[in-house]
Amino acid sequence: MARDHLDLLETHIDGPDTKLWSVRAEECPALTRRHIAHVGLGDAAVPYRIVRTKLSGAYLHGSLGGEGRMLIDGRWRPHAGGMASLAPAHVLHAFHAIPSRRWNYCWVRFTPTSPRSIIHAMAPIVGRFDCRPLGHAIMGLYDEMQGRRDIATCALWLDLIETYVDAFAEPWRRETRLVAVWNSVRQDLARPWTLAELASLAGLSGEHLRRLCHGSLGRSPMQQLTNLRVQHAAHQLVTTDAKIETIADSVGYRNAFAFSNVFKKVTGVRPSHFRTRRQP
Repeated sequence: MARDHLDLLETHIDGPDTKLWSVRAEECPALTRRHIAHVGLGDAAVPYRIVRTKLSGAYLHGSLGGEGRMLIDGRWRPHAGGMASLAPAHVLHAFHAIPSRRWNYCWVRFTPTSPRSIIHAMAPIVGRFDCRPLGHAIMGLYDEMQGRRDIATCALWLDLIETYVDAFAEPWRRETRLVAVWNSVRQDLARPWTLAELASLAGLSGEHLRRLCHGSLGRSPMQQLTNLRVQHAAHQLVTTDAKIETIADSVGYRNAFAFSNVFKKVTGVRPSHFRTRRQP
């Protein structure tokens, strides 16, 4: 795998020692109704690697055992058993197996129309999570699709899958102090927010807010602010013809070059390249 994520290109390599079990919306209409493109499980080994420069929908990746590497928040991180991550749409998404280790994992890929793929989704998220129940539910759906393909049974397995996804992705919503903070930030991304101001919105000290964000989101408050800004900018680049300077200003960057550097660190490319390579 390339050392510098800024040099990554669209890649999909499975390799002879990687095994995948998946169910796609094309064969299971119930997935389409849930705005899910596909689900599956993998048992991966080198040279397995995936790079998505055009991730159109949110993607949940849960490690069941072993270890791989995942590009999260602009840097490579270990992704071992008991960890999960939720990547948003419109960002660079990459992961790969590592030498001498197998990597067991499950995934849920959402469509662009899913509520988890829209601009207001609280992502990316990374944290500790027991993914085994989710893996069992995905395997249950896979086995059903290999046999009877009973619609009602598929719906039950999908109910379980969505329940486990919610258990990982939604805990922050039950933390009213975080909801108040990020709802306020989304309404005014151009404001030069400070940690003290964010903490004041939550009625907490800066250190308490930092611990709360790390526990719920896997990152600091200021890192989450940066991700929300880049995510909103990426959405505008894809859906509007606004000038890059205008977009940068709308998310709090008065200097377009500084915005471009931050955007490249998170997504892997400059805003101009991000826009042109996503044109039909």
